[in-house]
Amino acid sequence: AFYMDVREVTVGQFREFVNQSGYSYNRWNDVAVYSAGDDYPMVYVSWNDATAYAKWAGKRLPTEAEWEYAARGGLAGKRYPGGDGISHDDANYSGTGGKDKWKYSSPVGSFAANGYGLYDMAGNVWEWCQDRYGGNYYSSSPAKNPPGPGTGSSRVLRGGSWSNLTYNLRVANRSFTYPSSRLNYLGFRCVSGLN
Repeated sequence: AFYMDVREVTVGQFREFVNQSGYSYNRWNDVAVYSAGDDYPMVYVSWNDATAYAKWAGKRLPTEAEWEYAARGGLAGKRYPGGDGISHDDANYSGTGGKDKWKYSSPVGSFAANGYGLYDMAGNVWEWCQDRYGGNYYSSSPAKNPPGPGTGSSRVLRGGSWSNLTYNLRVANRSFTYPSSRLNYLGFRCVSGLN
């Protein structure tokens, strides 16, 4: 049982966090190139930045298992949040076409929500998860609510981004990078509820 943010954390929300908390952040010019307004997803955020925002907001980052469960939107065994296919009418990813008219990120919620009412679970920006990354973790993890490996130098990313092909947008696809990484396609959303 947990609640997930309906949308990715926006530039405007992160700016409010920085202004209210005094958190040190200085990549606004870079952000503006790839997320052109306050209603676009925050990018150039590290796992550490995302965690600080979540704590300030009284929330946390989702576990990888929570993220995938939520992304599926009740469609067990499907490749994407909306079913077995995906197009530029469904998500913002590499190139443009259909409803996807953005070269980089799109305003959050620009495409239809999944079965749980969550937007942008495929494409737009990769989303940080709480878990450390372990390549073979799920071969021996608990079947229910796996918390992720106890050790590891990288953190999990899920969902794919505006720069990826459809392969990376699959619900089961996993990626990872160092928690200090700040890149133009990395963002996040928060959850609240059980830890």
